[in-house]
Amino acid sequence: MPEGHTLHRLAAHFDKTFGGGAVRATSPQGRFADGAARIDGRVLVEGEAHGKHLFLGFDSGEWLRVHLGLYGAWSFGDADGERHLGAPRAMGTERVELNRDGDGFVVPPTPVGAVRVRLVNTGGWADLRGPSACEVITTDEKRAVQARLGPDPLRPDADPERAWHVINRSRTTIGALLMRQDVIAGIGNIYRAESLFRAGIDPMTSGRDLGRERWEPLWEDLTDLLRDGVRDGYIITTRPEHRPDPDAYPVPRPDTLYVCYRTGEPCRVCASPIAATELAGRTLYWCPGCQG
Repeated sequence: MPEGHTLHRLAAHFDKTFGGGAVRATSPQGRFADGAARIDGRVLVEGEAHGKHLFLGFDSGEWLRVHLGLYGAWSFGDADGERHLGAPRAMGTERVELNRDGDGFVVPPTPVGAVRVRLVNTGGWADLRGPSACEVITTDEKRAVQARLGPDPLRPDADPERAWHVINRSRTTIGALLMRQDVIAGIGNIYRAESLFRAGIDPMTSGRDLGRERWEPLWEDLTDLLRDGVRDGYIITTRPEHRPDPDAYPVPRPDTLYVCYRTGEPCRVCASPIAATELAGRTLYWCPGCQG
């Protein structure tokens, strides 16, 4: 499932490539036909992300809310004929021949697969496949969704005290609390495990036993990691001294993570075997040596 940095990158991409102009909306798959009709021909005013939710605001005062879930993805094409595949997953490009209609809108190629919604403007198009949520909502409904979410470290309105208020009173493990979107929005399985490793925190520590002296650096590090993810487009959590070739970055490599997907492999810091168990519905990875 895409984590918070990906949604903020998507919001910025929509602002840059669709913002300020009219958008044609269709549902090639047919499952979103009514919603597409509500925003068809409207001007996209802004893209906004909160946690794992993407909100696209239109001049009608309505918003397209998208949650990608485990299988959702956007793909983009631009007017010079190059099709960018697989956002948020990088899958390369392919050349396509494009035309324009009488109003100057791009005429994109025939949709491939089950495209829930297609957005087209004079510069290109965007296709959405497989989201867990895709709906048109009012501003009040958008606010109601956001009210259920915890602070997003990437947003300027983020208040870490809101998260701390929940964590400090909870018997639940910090490893589980970090996966709750009503505690901190945008944190997923990778950021959970990697941030706890970097902080040297046992993921089984209860929230009320964490202590502010460990919470504040954890929040700050999560914020920094997410910002790096927005900048780079992928998650890198290893520090330069723990990479075989630090000068090769930023380039995706197998040594970009400390513990995730490395069950049984030696820790990059202490050489203890990386452990794994299920927690909060996902596989949790940690180092018993560094986080014991």
